[in-house]
Amino acid sequence: QVQLVESGGGLVQAGGSLRLSCVASGRTFSNYNMGWFRQSPGKEREFVAAISWNGGLTRDADSVKGRFTISRDNAKNTVYLQMNSLKPEDTAAYYCAADPHLVSTTAEEYKYWGQGTQVTVSS
Repeated sequence: QVQLVESGGGLVQAGGSLRLSCVASGRTFSNYNMGWFRQSPGKEREFVAAISWNGGLTRDADSVKGRFTISRDNAKNTVYLQMNSLKPEDTAAYYCAADPHLVSTTAEEYKYWGQGTQVTVSS
């Protein structure tokens, strides 16, 4: 089992920045590829970004390219999502997820999930 706890969400004005963190426990963090997803009310969970176990490969959704950056610190068992130039349409609950096999953009591929942190961007 891997336990994931997200933090760093909040209310921010459009154009502002936030950094989300996700701390993992329970298994060796560096064995897992990590992803960030988001979900708004009435919408399906949407891929945001993913990173391989060693940080050598990252993937981003087109909607966040050039604005969001995923990174990880295996010594701290933490994955980050730096979000810049935030827009009202970025408002959602943000979830981190872990998978031992794939750097996937598909939520169904991920085995472990956190409880989420809310990001609200005001216009």
